Amino acid sequence: MIKKLLKQANQPLLGAIGIDPFYRPRDKVVFVMGATGTGKSRLAIDLASRFPAEIINSDKMQVYKGLDIVTNKVTPRECRAVPHHLLGFVDPESDYAATDFRRGTWRAIQSILGRDRLPIIAGGSNSFLDALVNGDPKFLARHDCCFLWVDVLPPVLNTFVSERVNRMVETGLVEEVRDFYAPGADNTKGIRRAIGVSEMDEYLRTETAVDRGTRMRLLEAAIGSIKDNTSVLACRQLQKIHRLYKKWNRNMHRIDATDVFLHHGTNASKEIWESQVVEPCTMIVERFLHEEAAPSATTVLVPAILMAAPAAAAATH
Repeated sequence: MIKKLLKQANQPLLGAIGIDPFYRPRDKVVFVMGATGTGKSRLAIDLASRFPAEIINSDKMQVYKGLDIVTNKVTPRECRAVPHHLLGFVDPESDYAATDFRRGTWRAIQSILGRDRLPIIAGGSNSFLDALVNGDPKFLARHDCCFLWVDVLPPVLNTFVSERVNRMVETGLVEEVRDFYAPGADNTKGIRRAIGVSEMDEYLRTETAVDRGTRMRLLEAAIGSIKDNTSVLACRQLQKIHRLYKKWNRNMHRIDATDVFLHHGTNASKEIWESQVVEPCTMIVERFLHEEAAPSATTVLVPAILMAAPAAAAATH
C-alpha cells in the first residue's frame, strides 16, 4: 500500500521531468522524537493503528534484553499487536553502538518496506538518530523523512517523571535490579548504563548488613537519584533535539503535549491526547505520505546496461 501510494504520487512529476525510467522514489520514513517520558512509544503505536506501519526502536537501552521495568519497555499489551524491531534483542553485557543501530535500522526499514508498510522510528536516543540521518549520506538520498517531536514543558515533565519512577518502584523496579545486580560489575557497559542500575548499587550492597531505618534511607536516596538523573537525561535530550531542529526544521513538527500531562490521571487526559497529539500527527503523516518530493540528483539510478552503452558505442567507431 505504501509503495503503491508513493508510486502514484511520483508518476506525474517523473513524467514532467522526463526521467521516469531512471528515477527511484525515495522511501518514506516517520520519526517520533522527544525527551524521556513524553509519550513517544504511545504515539508511535497510535499512528501504527491508523496506518499500515511497523515500529523500529531507537532507545539505546531498550535494545537490550532484560530490565524491562528499568528501561520502560512497552509491554505486549501496550504494543497492541504492532510489530516492533530492535527491541530487547541484544545481550545485556554487550555494547550496542550507533553504528550497530544504523546497520540494524537499514535492514529493518527494507524489511518493513518489503511488506508495503511504513517504518516508524521511535525512541529517545537522539545520538542514534543523528548517526543515522546526518552520519550516513546515503540515508537522506534514499529516504524522505518526517520528524514528529513530542514536547512537554520541563517543569510539567519533571513532575510526571518523578511520578513515573514511583510507579516503576511499585511494579517491581527494586526486585528487577536486585535479580540483575552483580557486586563490582562495570556499570558503564551494556544495559548496566541504564538509569536505575548504578543508583541502586549502595542500597543493594548493604541492605543485608544495616538496620531497617538505614536500609529505608538508602532506598529513598537511591530512588531520589533515579528521579534526578532521569530529569537530567530529559534536559540533555531536549538540548540535543533543539540542535537537530536547526538541521531538520523543514521536516520537523513540534507537538506540544503539555496539556495532556497537566491533566494526567483525569478523565480528560485521553481525550486531550487524541485531539492535541494523535489527530494533528495523523494529519501530518497523511500529508507527508501524499506529498510529492522533488527527486534528488543522488536518487537518479541509471541501469548498468545503459551506463555501459556509450562505451560500447564508442568502441564501434
